[in-house]
Amino acid sequence: MPEKRLAAYRDVLNRTPKTVELHQKLSELFGTLVFHSDVMREYLPSETYKSMMEAIQTGTRLDRKLADSVATAMKDWALSKGATHYTHWFQPLTGTTAEKHDAFLKPVGPGRAIERFDGDMLVQQEPDASSFPNGGIRNTFEARGYTAWDPSSPAFIIGKTLCIPTIFISYTGESLDYKTPLLRALNCIDKAAVEVCQLFDKNVIKVNTTLGWEQEYFLVDQALFNARPDLMLTGRALFGHAPAKGQQLEDHYFGSIPERVNAFMREFEIESLKLGIPVTTRHNEVAPNQFECAPIFEECNLANDHNLLLMDLMEKIARKHDFRVLLHEKPFAGVNGSGKHNNWSLSTNTGVNLLAPGKNPKSNLQFLTFFVNTIKAIHDNADLLRASIASAGNDHRLGANEAPPAIISVFIGSSLTAVLDDLEKNIKAGKMTPQDKTELKLNIGKIPQILLDNTDRNRTSPFAFTGNKFEFRAVGSSANCSSAMIVLNTIVANQLISFKKTIDARMAKGEGKDEAILKELQVLIKASKKIRFEGNGYGEEWRIEAEKRGLSNRKDTPRALQVYHEKWVEDLFQNMGVLNPRELEARREIEFEGYVLKIQIESRLMGDLVNNNFMPAAIEYQNKLIQNIQGIIGVFGEKKGKEMAKAQIDMLQEVNYHLNAMKEASEQMLEERKKANSMDDAEQKALAYCDHVKVHFDEIRYHADKLEMIVEDELWPLPKFRELLFIR
Repeated sequence: MPEKRLAAYRDVLNRTPKTVELHQKLSELFGTLVFHSDVMREYLPSETYKSMMEAIQTGTRLDRKLADSVATAMKDWALSKGATHYTHWFQPLTGTTAEKHDAFLKPVGPGRAIERFDGDMLVQQEPDASSFPNGGIRNTFEARGYTAWDPSSPAFIIGKTLCIPTIFISYTGESLDYKTPLLRALNCIDKAAVEVCQLFDKNVIKVNTTLGWEQEYFLVDQALFNARPDLMLTGRALFGHAPAKGQQLEDHYFGSIPERVNAFMREFEIESLKLGIPVTTRHNEVAPNQFECAPIFEECNLANDHNLLLMDLMEKIARKHDFRVLLHEKPFAGVNGSGKHNNWSLSTNTGVNLLAPGKNPKSNLQFLTFFVNTIKAIHDNADLLRASIASAGNDHRLGANEAPPAIISVFIGSSLTAVLDDLEKNIKAGKMTPQDKTELKLNIGKIPQILLDNTDRNRTSPFAFTGNKFEFRAVGSSANCSSAMIVLNTIVANQLISFKKTIDARMAKGEGKDEAILKELQVLIKASKKIRFEGNGYGEEWRIEAEKRGLSNRKDTPRALQVYHEKWVEDLFQNMGVLNPRELEARREIEFEGYVLKIQIESRLMGDLVNNNFMPAAIEYQNKLIQNIQGIIGVFGEKKGKEMAKAQIDMLQEVNYHLNAMKEASEQMLEERKKANSMDDAEQKALAYCDHVKVHFDEIRYHADKLEMIVEDELWPLPKFRELLFIR
């Protein structure tokens, strides 16, 4: 084993778990580093507090005087917690978060200074935006970009810095981030859902989107991580032969958590709770060294902020425990990849979950209304939903035998399928009699009992109903949830608006409200039926069936992103006020460029590893084989020596074959990369990288992984999967 790899492995063997002491109840830690409503009540004048809460709940603006008061209170609270700096914390289109720290400091004379933080500093900043992705919205030499405070997401403290969640916009007002369109989409669905809820309950004046994410991730030892350039630079192992034991025994899933890992989990959970992130669940996942954590459901904007915070916390705290976190969707071939299931629902100010069956026919008719309209929205916008989860990393996962396929479908279970089928068949044309209505309502009233013992689950479905929510399982583990949530909330809001208009038109023609709703649900059930699928999404049979149904199968990111060219997509986002055409075009360009850069980095690194690591190791082993063969022939003569050295000669030929094939494929990849790099159009370049550069990856890897199994272990330069995946 080469010294670098051996030293890394020695470090692993010498690790001892770091103890994490806790002398408080978890409940006492929760939110201690958050400027939440109770803290505001303590630090703000009563009138300011009322105005602040109104701004949070209704989105009204705070005037300058109130902003100054809030800023002063926020500063005093932060200083009491030991903070020295503040930052506007935002979500640029890089997929990560960004921050620029400024001190609470203003010199007021020779040798004198005060802590200062006023309303202007709170409400708006002007960070240097020149290097953030913008998709052509602004020129590189124009650095202006503005961050603006989002009062709906509370400020928090990390380390010694007060972090203020903000949106990020260009000088001309276009969104340059994920949060702005998410807030717009949430506002859209709030208004649309309230309008529909008013058909059932006039007391509903607010509908919140709720999100519960489930974050999957891998851990690897830091020393081994540092000895793997591919993990360091791309987040995934570009090479590596499958170990003899992987996940086939399924002994890791829900198993006992290793002590080192448990110590890491405990610390990042404690720090998460201090930041108000309600993480309650942790467990081993299916693949070795794969784990999952999940919080209690929260309002969607806040939940998304919390997920981004948690990913950052995990990476920081992992280093303290000599781990590195891998959030890539497929860091290791041959074992499960990682997703981030987005559990989505809608709740009213009256405390009703609109996707949970109720106790009477009226509440169940409301449930069916939102349930069926959601399915119709997915049916009509499947390609757009697919684009929202597209990434170079997720391409490795979608369609593999542990993740949903790239074909968007909806699973609802056999019980609800029967309910919808019954509605579809039994609503009669013409005016419904009182008896018809009574019979239908009685059947609808049985929905909770039908679902009570319903254990239907389909882990192969990308969009599954799981009792009181929809679970969007196809979101990638490294993704910003906003990308999927912007699309999902926009398309459901659009569908609800259409539904309400149709119901109003039916009622204007003399249909009763319940009759109008039931008949329109029947229309929607029929129109969206082909998107529903209850079988095995992994099987080839489903791909054939999906094609017959006319469902799209956009297998790679460049083709998934092409839907953003469609006029209906532009019209949808513009009409809903979520993204204007310029913002949409910018996002498309950024996504194509991001895909190119990620594949380009992987391609360049593959070439480096082939030339600088694998070939020298294979050639050194060849030389050892040649010396051995020559020695045997020298002692026993050519004829007998060749017979005796047959195994060595066969190995020499096998090494030579894989060496040449690997080198040739690498050179072909290089030539295709040069051609792709000469292209100016981002979309065409992305297609070239997908179709002509990336296609060489598997062949290069195949030959390199074969060499790994032949070349003497002492010579192989990189830590192997058996070392990376089985840390205790």
